[in-house]
Order: sequence, then structure tokens, then C-alpha cells
Amino acid sequence: MDYVYLLVSLSLVLLAGAIWGIIWAVKSDQFEDLTGPAERIILDDKELRRQQNGQ
Repeated sequence: MDYVYLLVSLSLVLLAGAIWGIIWAVKSDQFEDLTGPAERIILDDKELRRQQNGQ
């Protein structure tokens, strides 16, 4: 029975940490622009290929 108390308390601590992490991410604008970085990678790739082909 002691293990149950330990596991329940550890799971509550982990849950509180996960909730804190999600709240921190939302407050620090981590989810503000989801498509910009992905598009930037593709565009940078195309520009690099154009520069290499132009040489």
C-alpha cells in the first residue's frame, strides 16, 4: 500500500509540472506562429539551391 501512496504523489507532482509547462509555453508565446518556421526552412532551402545552381 505504501507504493500506491508514493506513485499517486509522484503522478500528481508530474501532472503539476506538465500543467505548469503548458501554461509557461502559452504565456511565452511558444504557440504564436506555428507555420512560419516550417515555411522559412523550405524557403531557405530553395534560396540555397538557387545560389548553388547559379554558380
